[in-house]
Amino acid sequence: MSYIMHDHYFKKAKDEGYRARSAYKLKMIQEKLHLVHAKDRILDLGAAPGSWMQVVLEYIGPQGSVVGIDLETIEPLHDPRAEVMIGDVCDATIQDMIVSCGPYQVVVSDMAPKTTGSKITDQARSLALVEQVFHLADRCLNKNGSVCAKIFEGQDVQAFVKSISHSYAKVALFKPKASRGESFETYIIAQKKKL
Repeated sequence: MSYIMHDHYFKKAKDEGYRARSAYKLKMIQEKLHLVHAKDRILDLGAAPGSWMQVVLEYIGPQGSVVGIDLETIEPLHDPRAEVMIGDVCDATIQDMIVSCGPYQVVVSDMAPKTTGSKITDQARSLALVEQVFHLADRCLNKNGSVCAKIFEGQDVQAFVKSISHSYAKVALFKPKASRGESFETYIIAQKKKL
């Protein structure tokens, strides 16, 4: 079943001009939760190959913009609303640069650690990345802004959700249908950042 799903979204992405099947994950999140709006400035962490940036560009209108950053090169999107950076979002200097390009109305992250095959290790590394996402959001996200970040399911996820719930009006987990069935990824959606 998941192999068929993979083929479906992979083929659909190719047919519709998206750089990766992951575009449909963000589209499903957007359809359900309406995180991105016209005129928003969006920060996309772990943006390569650029499919989430492509989706964001569909929603932000002519006055919105998106900044994408990744360790890997992101091929230009040939859109003046899109800016790409190469760098490690966990590096303090890069974080300062990201903050200086803000503020942002939404931070999205489809980052995942290099997997080891150990679910416990991979989940811990995923949580460490998500902690960096929310640390950055604390510094550069506008009041009432939202965060959408991939995390690997595990025993520490609920404790992390609880730890950030005081900073946002609503925090929930959501797994889009475009995620592979066997995948243990889900997304933390934190909406309406408090001051």
